[in-house]
Amino acid sequence: VQLVESGGGSVQAGASLRLSCAASGRTFSNYAVGWFRQAPGKEREFVAAISRSGGVTTYADFLKGRFTISRDNAKNTVYLQMNSLKPEDTAVYYCAASPRPYNDIVVRTYDYDRWGQGTQVTVSS
Repeated sequence: VQLVESGGGSVQAGASLRLSCAASGRTFSNYAVGWFRQAPGKEREFVAAISRSGGVTTYADFLKGRFTISRDNAKNTVYLQMNSLKPEDTAVYYCAASPRPYNDIVVRTYDYDRWGQGTQVTVSS
């Protein structure tokens, strides 16, 4: 499966963005998907993940409920709704996919073997 992110941009603090991760291939529903981000000079960090079914999700603690991950397997797409954006959310956001059992999710970068190219999100104060 190949992944392409979109929806990034430059916004003011407090604004919202919705990122999309579009996958090619007919087996997308076999993959758990995660969102990660990487700010300049920092390591890539976990943001959110969703199971194949969409029924199980998990989030990084620092998000405090501001982001929501969801998926539409009929459209081969995973979304990341980001609300109340802060300047510290500025980063390149990547989606990644990992073939997993039905309700399994993973949060470590090395658990994912397929990555998109990333989309830039810039939040100004």
